[in-house]
Amino acid sequence: MASRQLAVKLSVSPSRGLVDEKLAILVKSAPPGARLTLRAFHQCENGHGWEAFAHYLTDAAGSLNVSEDPSLGGTYSGVEQMGLLWSIRPVPGSKPGLRMRKMNVQTPMEFTISVYQDHITDFTDQVPQASQLVERWYMAPGILRTPITDCGLSATLFLPSGPGPFPAILDLWGGGGQLVEYRAALFASHGFAALALDYMTPKITVETGKMVDNTYFEPRCAVCISGSHVQPVDGTVADILSYFDRNAHKTQLNDENQAIMRNLLLPIPTDPAFKVDVGCVQCPLLVVVGEDDQNWPASESAEDMKEMMERAGNVYLLTVLSYPNAGHLLEPPYSPHTRVSSFRSIGSRQKLTALWGGESAAHSLAQEDAWKKTLDFLRHHLYT
Repeated sequence: MASRQLAVKLSVSPSRGLVDEKLAILVKSAPPGARLTLRAFHQCENGHGWEAFAHYLTDAAGSLNVSEDPSLGGTYSGVEQMGLLWSIRPVPGSKPGLRMRKMNVQTPMEFTISVYQDHITDFTDQVPQASQLVERWYMAPGILRTPITDCGLSATLFLPSGPGPFPAILDLWGGGGQLVEYRAALFASHGFAALALDYMTPKITVETGKMVDNTYFEPRCAVCISGSHVQPVDGTVADILSYFDRNAHKTQLNDENQAIMRNLLLPIPTDPAFKVDVGCVQCPLLVVVGEDDQNWPASESAEDMKEMMERAGNVYLLTVLSYPNAGHLLEPPYSPHTRVSSFRSIGSRQKLTALWGGESAAHSLAQEDAWKKTLDFLRHHLYT
């Protein structure tokens, strides 16, 4: 049996690729009908370990194919080609509230895929029969990354390789603030000039003495992920941040001490001082909604936007993607689902365990589908 174990072969391809590429994971030369466990392990830049695993049976030839054969248990079940990545979670004993996010997009995310004998759940002191290291990149080869700090901006520009011209994307994140680069880097890897912009973190420009605001947003088309049409009619982003700070004490906690910020935010859409009539929108708009979003009332906002645009006669510009059992944090494909995590919003002095919502398998399907349709939407409207 020992000699047979040494003969087990594991193949993972591509061994180096973009984070939104699917993996082909094959095991060969195992005993027929063998009980095997596949495991993915990743150590983040902050040192925390993440793992996913699944139990399989080999066929009569001693082989298994993750894209065709069902997992019988583990962190996911059934036929899930990318389950070893989207179901990854902090290893047992990790501190609560972790969220996996790539900070340095100039280096890859490294995953070790391993195969073990028998169906196991504890990998302490276990020796794999075979392993392979896989690199997952947000930046394709040749992408040019340029930090920008002029005129009070805090941004990073990503340009594809080649002479161009390239269609341009302004990539904005939400209430956590700070400069987040990985999605813009991935857009550039698909042929877009992408600018990741930190527009939420309060900062004063030397030139004007005022806070950098949203006055430089002039879209030709827009994608709104888990977002809203809420914005002070005659105010600024700073007014939204001030609202959060004044009302942070209204945040409710569930029985597991998780913050349900959705309840804090619900009054905003009904306040005429904050509600923007999107009927004036004159560019194509794609709205992506997780129906189990526990952070922001995105479904209600999407319906509200649709009614406004119907009244204005421009609802033909609106496309809504709505996903049952998906939560708030809709990331690029195969990113792990984060139902709860530690979070401190811009303007808040309190760090909370935020409830984002979603069910892992459904959320993963939503991320994969929404990313493909977002790229199609942007290509259609920006290239033509």
